Amino acid sequence: MAIKKIGISARCDRPEVIEKVSEILAHFSSKVQIYIATPTAEVLGIEGTPVERMREKGVELIISVGGDGTVLRNIAKMKDPLPILGINMGTLGFLVDVEPENALETIEEVLYGFSYSERMRVDVFLNGEMLETATNEIAIMSAKPAKIIQFEVYVGDCLLDSMRADGVVFATPTGSTAYAMSAGGPIISPRVNAIVVVPVAPFKLSSRPWVIPSDSEITIRLSAPKKEAVIAIDGQKSYRIKPDDVVKLKKSRYPARFVKISDTCFYERVQRKLT
Repeated sequence: MAIKKIGISARCDRPEVIEKVSEILAHFSSKVQIYIATPTAEVLGIEGTPVERMREKGVELIISVGGDGTVLRNIAKMKDPLPILGINMGTLGFLVDVEPENALETIEEVLYGFSYSERMRVDVFLNGEMLETATNEIAIMSAKPAKIIQFEVYVGDCLLDSMRADGVVFATPTGSTAYAMSAGGPIISPRVNAIVVVPVAPFKLSSRPWVIPSDSEITIRLSAPKKEAVIAIDGQKSYRIKPDDVVKLKKSRYPARFVKISDTCFYERVQRKLT
């Protein structure tokens, strides 16, 4: 087989997911060297390897068993993400292409070689210090429910908009089908290198979504005194920001990588998932 080492990381709070991981282990452990992510390994009662150390172990791809959230957590743990193959044990699953009943057959095919697509990510900085890298989106929301915040968004040195809203979402093309879409933003093809800016419940009718080049440096400043906000990254981690804080967004050097397992085009996938 072309692939010699793989990693497996799974959502650990659902018995059916752990059962699927055990099935994959039983089927492939004699064919390929398998590294199990530490939280998953603890549930199975075996020795584990942190996802962030799998590249140095020579792992060539990671099988993520769960939903989109599991995929995002796995990617976030790696500075330079390995290719991900998602087994859909969640609900909608935009980032997980393989249904559970097809898992063994698909993995068998992938082990003989695979190709992958790259998706841009965004580095998030707070007062000059890097926080995280987002694969889907960065959402800035009021720290107090049902309260609006006032903020300014700059693209380079140019003021994009001064907004009063419940918040704003900055999404990659990958994340354009998630929170940004629900907030009224456009769906962006992964082939387009862009960031979509979507105000959430804006007070002004003129505050509309924007699509800007991916190589733009975006700066966000709160402009109302004594009002704090929360910045949430891929729905996984959140940080409080104050009016004197400066948030900057820049395209990351390290893209997310997704194993290709079908020829279905992006537009057909969106129609299938959202109908």
